Amino acid sequence: QMQLVESGGGSVQAGGSLRLSCAASGRTISTYGMGWFRQAPGKEREFLSSIQYSSDVTDYSNSVKGRFTISRDNAKNTVYLQMNSLKPEDTAIYYCAATHFRISRQRGDYIYWGQGTHITVSS
Repeated sequence: QMQLVESGGGSVQAGGSLRLSCAASGRTISTYGMGWFRQAPGKEREFLSSIQYSSDVTDYSNSVKGRFTISRDNAKNTVYLQMNSLKPEDTAIYYCAATHFRISRQRGDYIYWGQGTHITVSS
């Protein structure tokens, strides 16, 4: 089993930045693709970004491409999401997750999930 714990959420004004961390325990993330998702009230959980085992391949949804950057430090067993130019519509609970696939946009491909961290962006 892998446990994932997100941190770094909070409240920020539009245009601001936040950096989320996702610390893994129980298993090493080095053999897993890692991803970030978010879920706003009344909406489906949405794919944001994914990163391959070795960090050389990343993928982003159109909604965050150019504003968010995913990275990983396998030695620290941690994945990050740097979020810049935040907008009120980025308000949601943010989740990290692990998949056996190298990289994936599909929520069903992810087998381990964190409990989420809240982000509120005010205008």
